[in-house]
Amino acid sequence: MAEISAKLVQELRQKTGAGMMDCKKALKENDGDIEKAIEWLRQKGIAKAEKGAGRIAAEGLVDTYIQPGGQVGVLIEVNCQTDFVARNEAFKTLVQNLAKQATTAENLESLLAQPYIEDESLNVEDFIKQTIAQLGENIQVRRFVKFALAEGTQGVVDSYIHTGGRVGVLVELDSQSDSAAGGEEFSTLARNVAMQVAACPNVEYVNVDQIPAEVAQKEKDIEMGRDDLANKPQNIKEKIVQGRIEKRLKEMTLLDQPYIRDQSITVEELIKQSASQLGNSIQVRRFTRYILGEGIEKQESNFAEEVAAQVGGK
Repeated sequence: MAEISAKLVQELRQKTGAGMMDCKKALKENDGDIEKAIEWLRQKGIAKAEKGAGRIAAEGLVDTYIQPGGQVGVLIEVNCQTDFVARNEAFKTLVQNLAKQATTAENLESLLAQPYIEDESLNVEDFIKQTIAQLGENIQVRRFVKFALAEGTQGVVDSYIHTGGRVGVLVELDSQSDSAAGGEEFSTLARNVAMQVAACPNVEYVNVDQIPAEVAQKEKDIEMGRDDLANKPQNIKEKIVQGRIEKRLKEMTLLDQPYIRDQSITVEELIKQSASQLGNSIQVRRFTRYILGEGIEKQESNFAEEVAAQVGGK
């Protein structure tokens, strides 16, 4: 049997609007053949032919839920087809509930299998199907990430949502002292760091040490091949590239960014200042940023062409 990858399941979901579990089963039943899986879903009455199939869900909301005390937090993206539905209160409530539920889920599959928080007679996936019927649009839980403080760790998980749910960030800050981590100053710092991540879309790592060697090497290869260095002696070329690489890698790291509220200091200097004030060491352990619909291939439509096609098809 062919390996059924998450990417293949996601592709089938986008093409059919069927649930994750149904798509996974369809692919298993058809040895990973996506076209046969589509037919299988249609035969079972799970996927709609033509109009219902292939509806790309690239709108929606990014939302977050932080458990009281800041020990566990979730960042989630739920997609629909239009901004109109994304602003619907029923959709907003669904996303908020799913973010809360995801604190007890290990992955997307386990989240969809849980009893829904407001109607335990249905699991999450079936409730989503019910909401699809109610709102008339394809809805998909695309992804979520959960941060939970490790046992014995002091710190806080916090988040920031920007531009009405189109950008979201989840961060974890650690401290040596539980009293410091539970204070308002520490929480404010965590929120400011989350805002910083939202404002810096090119930032991918906390610090330079986290950047994988292969990423650094790829950047070096790009710089070594630039036209303006073609005629430089090798030793001069190496020195120039080294300087450029150091600058480039810092552009990819959170701690090396100018702080958005005070451009005279970096985020690293902000952390050190806060640590000094609180009398404890502080570490940004990790962060995740979601941008709504990133990586989803959106359909470009022309209204006049759509009308002409409909008239011509009658």
